[in-house]
Amino acid sequence: MSTFQALISSWASELSIYEKQEAESLVSWLLEHHLGWRRTQILDEADDSSFPQQLFGDFERLKTGKPIQYIMGKGPFYGRDFFVSAATLIPRNETEELVHLIIKENPKAGLRILDIGTGTGCIPISLALEMNNPEVYALDISEEALKIAIQNAEALGAKVAFSTCDILKQTPDVSDLDILVSNPPYIPEREKTDMHRNVLDFEPGLALFVSNEDPLIFYRTIAKKGKHLLKSGGKLYFEINEKYGIQVAELMNELGYTEVKVLRDLNGKERMAFGRR
Repeated sequence: MSTFQALISSWASELSIYEKQEAESLVSWLLEHHLGWRRTQILDEADDSSFPQQLFGDFERLKTGKPIQYIMGKGPFYGRDFFVSAATLIPRNETEELVHLIIKENPKAGLRILDIGTGTGCIPISLALEMNNPEVYALDISEEALKIAIQNAEALGAKVAFSTCDILKQTPDVSDLDILVSNPPYIPEREKTDMHRNVLDFEPGLALFVSNEDPLIFYRTIAKKGKHLLKSGGKLYFEINEKYGIQVAELMNELGYTEVKVLRDLNGKERMAFGRR
């Protein structure tokens, strides 16, 4: 028998690929998932002999670096749980900030919105549920990702029209948009060596990486097509690589967008860009 905190500390010590605080958080999350224990609960004693075998199996997977969201099949985003799979990126805090910005800046009812590269569907689903009766569309090149996005929309009761599209080769079959948003692939291949293995080994490269020769290819393509997809005065929102804020702003200005600005996230990093058609 051991105290709950001692149990967490003991298990966390085996997650050597993570910092101590993150390891303890992951263990707490796993225990909560399997046993219903909340991180805020204070338990005097914990006996792991009664734990289900699936918990131990999941803990072994956690030790390989597999993200806990993939182990559990879901991850939190903007107050809701979203299904994830190997075909989708894990929803992230920076993307929550982008969603919050769009909601805050666009209170008008009935806006037409398109999300390009939707993955789990966390952006359009959150916008559909949080905004005032919007008309929401979402695209992805991956049919496997779209299956997860559709599953999320159904589970959360969100009305979003999903379709398959290779944005580099095709033009979306929607127009007269009020808002175009995208969190496209933006990590140059050369940066792979700097990345944590739990991202590199498990998250889909299709959704992460671009060539070293043209790291802004998605921004340029989407911004160009946005000139035809957006109505006059419509808004373009991007999540961006913090290293390319100036370049993204320059290409948006060159394409004729107005009010172009690069915005910092809560960590002070340039992670969002905005422009008006």
